[in-house]
Amino acid sequence: MSAATNKLTNFKIHAATYASLIMEEFDPDHLGYIEIWQLESLLRGMVGAVDGQKNLKRSQTLAKTMIPRRYRTPVSKFLTNALEKIHDNWKRIWVVTLWLSINLILFIWKIQQFKRRAAFKIMGNCVCLAKAAGETLKFNMALVLLPVCRTTLTKLRETFLGSIIPFDDNINFHKMIALGISVGTFLHVWFHTTCNFVKLVSCPQSKFMTVLGSNFDYHQPTYMDLVASVPGVTGILMTLFMIFSFTLATHSFRRNVIKLPGSFHHLAGFNAFWYAHHLLVIVYVLFIIHGYFIFLTKEWYKKTTWMYLAVPVLLYATERVLIVNENRYHVDVLKAVVYTGNVLALYMSKPPGFRYKSGMYLFVKCPDISNFEWHPFSITCAPDDDYLSVHIRTLGDWTTELRTRFQKACQSTQSRTKNLIRMETKAYNPNDVEQSQVLFPKIIIKGPYGAPAQNYKKYDILLLVGLGIGATPFISIIKDILNQQAEYNQHDDASSNKKGPQRAYFYWVTREQGSFDWFKGVMDDIAEHDENEVIEMHNYLTSIYEEGDARSALIRMVQSLQHAKNGVDVVSESRIRTHFARPNWKRVFAQLVASHPSSRIGVFYCGSPTLTKPLKKLCREFSINSSTRFNFHKENF
Repeated sequence: MSAATNKLTNFKIHAATYASLIMEEFDPDHLGYIEIWQLESLLRGMVGAVDGQKNLKRSQTLAKTMIPRRYRTPVSKFLTNALEKIHDNWKRIWVVTLWLSINLILFIWKIQQFKRRAAFKIMGNCVCLAKAAGETLKFNMALVLLPVCRTTLTKLRETFLGSIIPFDDNINFHKMIALGISVGTFLHVWFHTTCNFVKLVSCPQSKFMTVLGSNFDYHQPTYMDLVASVPGVTGILMTLFMIFSFTLATHSFRRNVIKLPGSFHHLAGFNAFWYAHHLLVIVYVLFIIHGYFIFLTKEWYKKTTWMYLAVPVLLYATERVLIVNENRYHVDVLKAVVYTGNVLALYMSKPPGFRYKSGMYLFVKCPDISNFEWHPFSITCAPDDDYLSVHIRTLGDWTTELRTRFQKACQSTQSRTKNLIRMETKAYNPNDVEQSQVLFPKIIIKGPYGAPAQNYKKYDILLLVGLGIGATPFISIIKDILNQQAEYNQHDDASSNKKGPQRAYFYWVTREQGSFDWFKGVMDDIAEHDENEVIEMHNYLTSIYEEGDARSALIRMVQSLQHAKNGVDVVSESRIRTHFARPNWKRVFAQLVASHPSSRIGVFYCGSPTLTKPLKKLCREFSINSSTRFNFHKENF
C-alpha cells in the first residue's frame, strides 16, 4: 500500500524482500513476528523526528529572515529589484534596445522619405505608415536568420563577443524577431488594403494620371486589379504561409499540448512545426518577388528588399549547404539500450576529428524514418571517451518511431545475443561486448554545437540542476570531471595546475521511478570513481511524499535499512541515496554560500521552464546578500 501510494512500481515487486528486511532488523530473537505497536512507534518516531528537525530549523533560521534595509519601503524595494534585474540581464537589455532602436529609426526614416514622394499627395499618411512597416519587415526578415546559424554562433561564442552578447538566448531572440515580423506584416497589409488601395481606386482620374500615371502605365486600377497584381498575390500567399508556420511554431502546437480531432491531429507536434517552418523558404522567394514588382518604385537600385536579404540568406544557405555537410557524419551504432522509462540510449562510433566540449549538443537524423528531419540531443559522454552517446526520451512521433525501430532490431537478434534490451547496472564501457551483429537503423549526426553548459570550466563551483531527461547535458560534464580527476591522480604534479571547478553539486529531480534505470550507470560511476568526493549527487523522486509524511515513513525505514546493510538504495537501486519530494532550493543555496564563501558558482539548469524563475531569483538574492556570486544558465532546446 505504501509503495502504491508513492507510485513506486519497482518497489512493489520487491515488497516481500523489504518486509523480510524489517523483520530481520526488529525481530532479533527470530520469533517470527513483531507487534503492531512496535511498528507504529517506529513510524511515529520517524515522523516526529523529522517534524522536530523542521521546527528546530525554523526557529534557527528566524533571525536570517530579517528584511534588509533596502527592502523595507516600497520605493527602495522597487529600485533594488529593478537594479538587480538590470544587473542580471544587461546583455539582453542592450541587444533588445539596439534592435528596437534600429526598427524605430527605419520606421521614422521611411515615413519622412515618403512624405516627400508624389504618392503622398494621393494616399497621405497611409502610404507612409505602410512603407515604414514594410521597411522594418525587410530588416527583421533578414535578421531572423542569424540566430539560427548554429555553426556561426558556436564559433562566435568562443570570441570576445561571447562576453557581451547573450548567445544562449538565440532562440528567444529568434522568437522576438518573429513577433516583430508579425507586427510589421499586420501594419503593412492593414494600411495597404484598408486605406491605400481605396484611395487609389477612388482618386479622380485626372489627378491620378498626373501624379501616379507613369507608375501604373497610365491605367487607373480597380481594387481587384491591385489584389490580383504580382505584389497583391505574393503578399496574400506570404501572409497565409506565415500565419500557418507561425501558428504551428507556438508552444501549444509545437509541444502537442493541443489535441486536435481526427485527421487534424498531425497538425500538432514537432514534426508539423518542423515541416511548416521550412515553408518559409517559399516565403523568402515570394518576398523578393514582391519587393521587385512594387508599383511606386521603378529603379532597380531603389528596390532594397534583396539588399537586406543578400548577406543573411547567403550566410544561412552556406551553413546549410556547405558547412553543415562538412560536419555531417555517418556513424555506426555500437550499442542501443531501451529503458523502461521510455528512454533510448545510443552508443555510436566517434568520427575522426569530432571535437567537442562537455555540455555541447549534436543533431541526429535517421534516414529510415525521414530524410529531412534533424533532432537535437545533448552529448552524454566525456570528450576523452572514444565513443559518442546520447539519451533520447520518447516524447513525439519521431522519437517514438526511433525507439520502436531500435527495439525491434534488438529483439530480432536476441537468439544470438542475449540481454540487448536490459536494465543497465553500469555505464557503457567500450571494452564490453558490442552488438556488432545487430542490424541497426542508419544514424547520421552533425555538429557539435555550442550550448550554455560548455562554459562550466570558468566557475569555481558548479550547481547542476536537471529535471527528468534534462539531466543529459550534465552527464557529459560529470564524466569529464571524473576523467580529469583520474588523470590528476596519476600525475601528482599536475594537481597544482588543475583548472576548472573544484566541486560539483548535481541535483536531479524526476517524477517516475523508472527514470532511474537509464541514469543508474552514471550514479554508480560517481560512487565508484569519485575518490576525492568532487561530485555530490542528490536524487529526488517527486512521486514520494516528503520526508516526515506518514505515507512515506515506511519507505524511508526500508531505505535506511537496505542502504545500511547492502549499500544500495531501494528507490534508485544504485549506490546514491534518493530523497523524497522536491528540493528546498533556498536551503540548497544557503548551504552553498556557507560552504563556499567568496566563490563563483555556476548554476546550470535544464528542464521545465517552471523552475527557471525561482532559480534565477535565488541566484540574484544570494549574490547580493553574500560574498558568493551565482551565475545562472539555462539550456534552451
